[in-house]
Amino acid sequence: MEAAQSPFPSAQEKRAAREAKRAAVLRAAVQMFNERGFHQTSLDDVAARLGISKPTIYHYLGNKDQVLLECVSIGLGQLIEAAEQSRAREGSGADRLIAFLVRYAEVNMDDFGRCVIRTGDEALAPESRKRFRALKRQIDSDMRGLIAAAVEDGSIPPCDVRLMAFTLAGALNWPARWHDHGGALSSEAVARQMVDILARGFLPR
Repeated sequence: MEAAQSPFPSAQEKRAAREAKRAAVLRAAVQMFNERGFHQTSLDDVAARLGISKPTIYHYLGNKDQVLLECVSIGLGQLIEAAEQSRAREGSGADRLIAFLVRYAEVNMDDFGRCVIRTGDEALAPESRKRFRALKRQIDSDMRGLIAAAVEDGSIPPCDVRLMAFTLAGALNWPARWHDHGGALSSEAVARQMVDILARGFLPR
C-alpha cells in the first residue's frame, strides 16, 4: 500500500517559498526606489504594490535601510561575480577586460545595478554605509586589476590605471540613468556598443 502523500509542504518547499517571497519584495522595492527615489518611497508603498502588509516586509527583510542595503549589495555582488568570471576567461588581458566591461554595463542597466548608481552614501545608515563603500571599493579594485593585467601582458598600451578605471566606470555608470528598457536598444546592445566605442581608445592601433 502506497503511503499517503503529505498535504503539508516539506522544509525544502518552505525555504523555496520563503526565498521566492523575499525576492519578490526586493524586486518591488528596488524598482520603486529607482522610479521614485529612496526617500520618496516608503515601505507602505512597497507593501501596497505587492498587496501585503508592511510587517510582512519587516519579516522577510527588516527595516527600510536594510532593504536598501540588500538591494545595492545584490547589484554590487553581480559586479564582483562578473569580475571573477572575467578573470577566469581564456584570452588576453584585453579580452578579459572587455568581457568585464560589457557585463558591468549590463548590470548597471538592470534593477539592482541601477539602484547602486542612483544611491548616494548618505541614503544609508552609518553601518550600512560602511558596507556599501567597502563593496564599491572592491569593484574599483577589480576593474583596476583587470586593466593592470592587460597592460602587463601587452594587450593594451601602458596607461594610468587609476585614471582609466575612473574613466571607464564613469562612462558605463551613466546608462543606469538614461537607458530605457522600452526603447529601441536592449541593455545588451547598449553595453556592447558603448564598450566597442571605449575600446577604440585603449586597444593597440
